[in-house]
Amino acid sequence: MKPYTVIYDGHCNLCSNLVQVLEQIDKGDRFQYLPMQDEAGLAQFGITAQDCEMGMILIDNVTPDRRWQGSDAAEEIGRLLPVGNVFVTVYRNLPGMKWVGDRVYEQVRDNRYALFGRRSSPYQTAYPACDTACNQYFSK
Repeated sequence: MKPYTVIYDGHCNLCSNLVQVLEQIDKGDRFQYLPMQDEAGLAQFGITAQDCEMGMILIDNVTPDRRWQGSDAAEEIGRLLPVGNVFVTVYRNLPGMKWVGDRVYEQVRDNRYALFGRRSSPYQTAYPACDTACNQYFSK
């Protein structure tokens, strides 16, 4: 199991493209991915599809109660990438930037299909959080 799980909208073109970029950068070292359409996989984390409506979710797999959602998840992912911490620190320290970033994230989240289109089936990542036997990754 990777240290972090990213829950994303597998039907969203923007979300799926960003996951593909992360896959290229990270090569499966830190992140595994779970589309929000995988209700069985979500259930293993105690998350519902409705919970995902507030945006992407990042879960610390070592401490699963440690979670980020929406723009906070995007920032934390950026912070975890090589040299990303420098950019996230600057972003967070510029007056008003966090507030603006949060509002932009909300607008994109709420209009993602209209802005970027909708895939006919969820994007299947090269680094899935679980396969068809998701239970093998989680203890009951």
